[in-house]
Amino acid sequence: MSSMPTSRSSDSGASFAASAGTKSGVAHIGKSVVVKGEISSSEDLFVDGEVRGAIELREHSLTVGPNGRVEANVTAREIIVQGSLNGNLHATDKIEIRKTGSLLGDLTTARIIIEDGAYFKGSIDITKPGQKIEPKPAVTAPPKPAQPPLHMAAGADVRKPQ
Repeated sequence: MSSMPTSRSSDSGASFAASAGTKSGVAHIGKSVVVKGEISSSEDLFVDGEVRGAIELREHSLTVGPNGRVEANVTAREIIVQGSLNGNLHATDKIEIRKTGSLLGDLTTARIIIEDGAYFKGSIDITKPGQKIEPKPAVTAPPKPAQPPLHMAAGADVRKPQ
């Protein structure tokens, strides 16, 4: 029998607290756990379940496991995506999208690794290491051109009237 605590409960708080004390120093959200809300932690986090909301780890790393489904804006030192992640990411060190990973959102990071076969849709802002990261505002409709293009019929007289 394993000495690591397990939980099949949908009470995400209990499962998160129970597994946060493991000696590896990594909090674990298991496959059957669903978390809706904000997560902040002062240790690394491994998500193999479902998280919706916001994740803030600042000086620690987030790993979205192969079964993980995350819909959240994330701030962390390092982010590794093996499962599915939808949201804007801000990493002070690096973001890594593994070949099994799917990421939809805008990224701000000092380093980026996208493995062959990974899915990514969004924008990437590369920052200098240690540079303060400012969260991007929510994207709205693209700006409209200042003037519409000028269309002229063939044979039109473009001379100024006299």
